[in-house]
Amino acid sequence: MSRPILALLGTILLLILATALFPLYLSLKEPDIIDRPIRFGPERTALTLAYMKEHYDIDTNDTTIVPRIIVIHYTATKTADEAFKTFDPERLPASRHDIADASALNVSAHFLVDRDGTVYRLMPETTMARHVIGLNWCSIGIENVGGANGADNLTKAQLKANAELVFHLASKYPTIKYLIGHYEYRKFEHSPLWKEKDPSYRTEKQDPGERFMKELRKLVHNLRAEP
Repeated sequence: MSRPILALLGTILLLILATALFPLYLSLKEPDIIDRPIRFGPERTALTLAYMKEHYDIDTNDTTIVPRIIVIHYTATKTADEAFKTFDPERLPASRHDIADASALNVSAHFLVDRDGTVYRLMPETTMARHVIGLNWCSIGIENVGGANGADNLTKAQLKANAELVFHLASKYPTIKYLIGHYEYRKFEHSPLWKEKDPSYRTEKQDPGERFMKELRKLVHNLRAEP
């Protein structure tokens, strides 16, 4: 075999290896995280503990969780500021009549990823947030700015930031075994991780969209999508 052909084969093999190791590169890269805490005072703490008791039968004075699942969302807002203003109040606004009967605890998430890939930490990832029915007690929520009016418009920068953040969290917390989109949460209804006591408390979700999750799973393939 001639040297030019051998050189070409060597180049092809290097490209294949580089492609295979690209997710590993992401896993080693520490994401830049900016702390932008939402309010989590005595009222939100009390509402969180009450939620844990009523919905999960977890009677505790501690809002700490052991993360086992990462749930990806979109905010259905156009800007990060809009999303922050949604999550910041401790009590659920009157406009959220669809879930108000379940609890007065406001919705929130642990991380918010802006359109340009900037990652904000809204609250400690081991504190329970209300972001997904049945699984809040063991899940970390990542919100992505976008999806207003159901648009499938999350960006490549957000995809990269989500992959880096998921690898970082999975490395930090070896208990994390699952990665799902919000629209996939009901797959866990009959699993040991599902704790929702109210059989009528369910909502239909489509965030963050099948396209985004498919692309994210190409980069993050070491976490399961269902129990």
